[in-house]
Amino acid sequence: MGSRRRKGIFGWFKALFLPPPEPVSDIEQARRLIAAIDRGGIPLNPARVNAVARNLGLEVSKRAAVEDTIARLRAAIRRADSRNF
Repeated sequence: MGSRRRKGIFGWFKALFLPPPEPVSDIEQARRLIAAIDRGGIPLNPARVNAVARNLGLEVSKRAAVEDTIARLRAAIRRADSRNF
């Protein structure tokens, strides 16, 4: 995700006058991760993928393959979307 610290004087002014960004929900964080993977990104940090899955309530082993965790995240997102409609 990177640092939230803005660099430069314009970033300082923005931080001074604009409200902080609202926190992202767990399901939205999972959607963004899957969207980045679908665009061709490769998750370089498996711990981050596991943390997103755990935040959704999935039990993930430290030794689980990233591909398996991503498949479980996709299923969890589908379940969440089907509940909303």
